[in-house]
Amino acid sequence: MGKIHQALERHRELLRFALVGGVCFVLTLAVNYALKFTVLTAHPVTAQGIAVLVATIVSYVLSREWSFSTRGGRRRPHEAALFFLISGISLGLNALPLAISRYVFTLRVPEVPLLTQEVADFLSGMIIGTLLGSVFRWWAMKKWVFPLADARPRTPRLPREPGIHQDRAA
Repeated sequence: MGKIHQALERHRELLRFALVGGVCFVLTLAVNYALKFTVLTAHPVTAQGIAVLVATIVSYVLSREWSFSTRGGRRRPHEAALFFLISGISLGLNALPLAISRYVFTLRVPEVPLLTQEVADFLSGMIIGTLLGSVFRWWAMKKWVFPLADARPRTPRLPREPGIHQDRAA
């Protein structure tokens, strides 16, 4: 158990970044498909862009307060500006595979059946685009947005005494 705990501790930021990414991925899916199948049916790239923007705002809060909670090195307005600049670049990387799928390979109705279009949209936009954006974001966040490790103190957990059950607050 010790080696697993050490590995988890060593990769704490990456694991938290991945969890925030997972939450924001689900949020992106929900917003994207809600828009795509209602008010933006003719504009799937716009729907995805809005979805990624909403998830990016949530991602900033979760990244700053949880994923990179001990990193810093910049004043908050500068940090936020860099975060959103990096996220804007990532938004372009995220939308690029979907735009290529739709407008270069013409994987859209009426050239292909609706199911083919939707599978191509999901694979290019939600899978490939998200992977491209995430890899870039991980690298750029550590390099420019939150450059200094241990810039903010880690909040210590309260130690538990053996044999004492601690009630959770309701």
